[in-house]
Amino acid sequence: MKKLSLFIPLFILTIICLFFLLFILFDKDPNDPPSALINKDMPKFSSINIYDEKETFLPENLKGKYTLINFFASWCTPCRAEHHLFFEIKEKIPELFILGFSHKDDLNDSKKYLEDEGNPYSFVGVDKDGKIAFEFGVFGLPETFIINNEGKIIFKHTGPLTKEIIDNDIIKFF
Repeated sequence: MKKLSLFIPLFILTIICLFFLLFILFDKDPNDPPSALINKDMPKFSSINIYDEKETFLPENLKGKYTLINFFASWCTPCRAEHHLFFEIKEKIPELFILGFSHKDDLNDSKKYLEDEGNPYSFVGVDKDGKIAFEFGVFGLPETFIINNEGKIIFKHTGPLTKEIIDNDIIKFF
């Protein structure tokens, strides 16, 4: 029995090494987990407008539109790093509806952030309790999704967008 217990750490180490080897061989990025929602219908949600609490946004408002959805917060440094790129996306793809969600953020902080940095979004919704992000399977901020004109999620990116991601991954949908 003692000999068997000596091999348990070696066995565990071998399993871990095989796991990383598979990620390397299949060119997977452990920081960008796949989404089970790709090619599935967008989750149902409703959100109030950050600027007008009487205005509610529903997924039905997106019927027939290509939509980029971005979860952000004023306290999120990577969100600030990617923010200026949404203006470029808006310029390159003017027909794209850009939906931003203020995620678990103080509404006044989000408003101030958008006032200072500019508002590239077509609509800014509120996800105060994180339920909308949960429905989308958000792991952390920022996260960006593209929804096609049939309401299906066709792209997901975890982390801040870069110019290369926009040029190589996002633009191809349009």
